[in-house]
Amino acid sequence: MIKYIESFNDRRKVFSWALYDWANSAFATVIMAAVLPVYYSKVAAAGLPPTVASSYWGYTNTAAMLSVALLAPVLGAIADARQTKTRFLSFFVFGGALMTCGLFWITENMWLAASLLYIGARIGFAGANIFYDSMLPQLGERNNIDRVSTLGYACGYLGGGLILALDLMMIMSPEKFGLAGTTQATRVSFLTVAVWWIIFTIPYLMNFPDQKTRVPGGSALKIGYGRLRETFRHIRQFRQVFLFLMAFWFYNDGIGTIIVMAVIFGAEIGIGQEHLIGAILAVQFTGIPFTILFGKLAKRITAKRAVYLGLIVYTIIAVGAYFMRTALHFWMLAIGVGMVQGGTQALSRSLFGKMTPKKKAAEFFGFFDVSQKFSGILGPALFGLVGQLTGSSRLSIVALVVFFLGGMYLLEKVRLPEGIEAAQAYDRNEALQ
Repeated sequence: MIKYIESFNDRRKVFSWALYDWANSAFATVIMAAVLPVYYSKVAAAGLPPTVASSYWGYTNTAAMLSVALLAPVLGAIADARQTKTRFLSFFVFGGALMTCGLFWITENMWLAASLLYIGARIGFAGANIFYDSMLPQLGERNNIDRVSTLGYACGYLGGGLILALDLMMIMSPEKFGLAGTTQATRVSFLTVAVWWIIFTIPYLMNFPDQKTRVPGGSALKIGYGRLRETFRHIRQFRQVFLFLMAFWFYNDGIGTIIVMAVIFGAEIGIGQEHLIGAILAVQFTGIPFTILFGKLAKRITAKRAVYLGLIVYTIIAVGAYFMRTALHFWMLAIGVGMVQGGTQALSRSLFGKMTPKKKAAEFFGFFDVSQKFSGILGPALFGLVGQLTGSSRLSIVALVVFFLGGMYLLEKVRLPEGIEAAQAYDRNEALQ
């Protein structure tokens, strides 16, 4: 991976940018995917039936993503207007970390408090990602942006895997860490996430200082909504970007739902915590080489076809999950996810970045993140609704197939060369003014 980083021109910035993925992946793995869902089901929602607990977890994720979706375009527009991307990122990081710390005090039957804290922390996580993602077009030229994006995801898998491994050891052997038991160790793991997240964000804050410029136009809110109106106008001019966002909205809904619902589904059907967390840990370390592989695969078959491949695998996983009965099945499906998750998401981000004008990076990536956050609304909500109506979450998993198939259909309509040419033409016109 070090040699991979050395191939870029501005290695210091690329490294610190990728390191932020290492930082925030602690939240993605421990809080979103592996540890908190089990704790929510078994402790925070101990007084609820397992299927109801799974449904409530789905609704909680829907509420979090709806909140971020409403904020994202305005945040991106404000950041572009004020050139304060790093300041906004730090605000959301510290806010999210604070909410994550609050989970330490969640005990039995405190599911509502757990949901509210998680929503606040998830807003911090997703809000910071808006400003993090918006830096991508500045780091990689269009011929190597796939490699920069996949590098970030690979670092995220490694960092998320290491902190999850540490927390798993602590949960499995709490006495070796001076802790009273598994429950206390789980609560302490939430604190480790907050600390990890903040510490490894520091290099990013140091290497991406704000330009400290101010664009005239009134209050930040006024500037934000003014830019938002402009963005709607610009998006209509970039037809391929709009088509891609629609495709991404569909298939990322399925991907995001699998990420946040897989473990609580496994807990619902009786798979042990050690297998659930262990399998997610396997996802992290499987994802490292396969994410890099997807970056290389994109050169051979194009990024668009590589994304197709990932979505086909996800469709097979969603159908296979219906028949899951044992811990071995969960491990097999988790490893399958690890093979395609990072590559599919990283190449989706870079595909969008290729069609994004550099002068509108934060603004357009605000829309990208809106698409990402709205795509995190329907999936968990559908999962929860189907589970409550049928009394089981098995059909909830199968229902996700519609998102993958719909996404592939729309992605086929995207003409990437036309989108890239439109972005380059806009940049050329801006340079002449």
